[in-house]
Amino acid sequence: MENRVNQPPSAHTEHREIVSAPASTVYNLVLDVSRWPLVFPPTVHVEYVESGSTSEVIRIWATANDAVKGWTSRRELDRQARRIRFRQVVSAPPVASMGGEWIIEPTADGRSLVRLTHDFRAVGDDPSAMAWIHQAVDRNSRSELAAVRAAVESPAESDGRLLVFDDVVHVNGAPGDVYDFLNEAGHWDRRLPHVARVRLTEEDPGVQLLDMDTTTPDGSTHSTRSVRVCFPHRRIAYKQLRTPALMSVHTGQWSVEPHEDGAMVISTHRVVLDPQAVQGVLGPDATLGDARTYVRAALGRNSTATMYAAKEFAEGRRLATRS
Repeated sequence: MENRVNQPPSAHTEHREIVSAPASTVYNLVLDVSRWPLVFPPTVHVEYVESGSTSEVIRIWATANDAVKGWTSRRELDRQARRIRFRQVVSAPPVASMGGEWIIEPTADGRSLVRLTHDFRAVGDDPSAMAWIHQAVDRNSRSELAAVRAAVESPAESDGRLLVFDDVVHVNGAPGDVYDFLNEAGHWDRRLPHVARVRLTEEDPGVQLLDMDTTTPDGSTHSTRSVRVCFPHRRIAYKQLRTPALMSVHTGQWSVEPHEDGAMVISTHRVVLDPQAVQGVLGPDATLGDARTYVRAALGRNSTATMYAAKEFAEGRRLATRS
């Protein structure tokens, strides 16, 4: 008999979902991690560390039981069998190890069976930590499978719900000073007229939780909560966990690039609109097109105001150093 006395305890789970879409379509969605922040509610941001045709390494930041965790995973890609195996190579406590597999199988009626498996251990094999991981895996797996079904059965790209745009401002100042302004969002209620209240916490370096109230030209106030993943002094990627009424998903990025003798700051927004909220917010005759115009203007106005404030901040620092 095999001796299992010294083997650490581990858990195995499997979650399933039937999806009304071809298996190849589902596989391509799971494969493309750049879409995950828009599709999967727990996923905040994903970065490629290595990329290849049969394997890749990705860095993921996601919510787990209302906490934000970051980890690095290696994925083995089998396009023919439509299977993606993953194994965390750098885990976040209380996870000691985590792996699993996406398996997408065609069904006889033309739909797809999506199976998501996990195996995991807790740091120190602690029972309470194992219970925490079980809860997080179950919650996130159910959420992700439901999101896969919704994304392939009713893609936001095809019906006008997806809105993607950039705004750009040139700065005659140091890129690092521009980044500092964007990174120091805890001061925005004193630096930006449209920010009424702000609270910034950063328990782990480079991962910020931002609670903010912003005012609109008509005097109303929107409350948002965002997770921000910071890459000094180049980028800040974020995802709103609590969005204004017209948006079901909002992710974005602040990018700061050297440009000539100064910097170029770019604000990128990726939004999935909520059609059910359009008439309640904009009036009984409003359309999805009206919502696109309204959201584009509102987000662009606030992000551009933020970038011009960063411009004034950085250019003021340059003048101060030269005087």
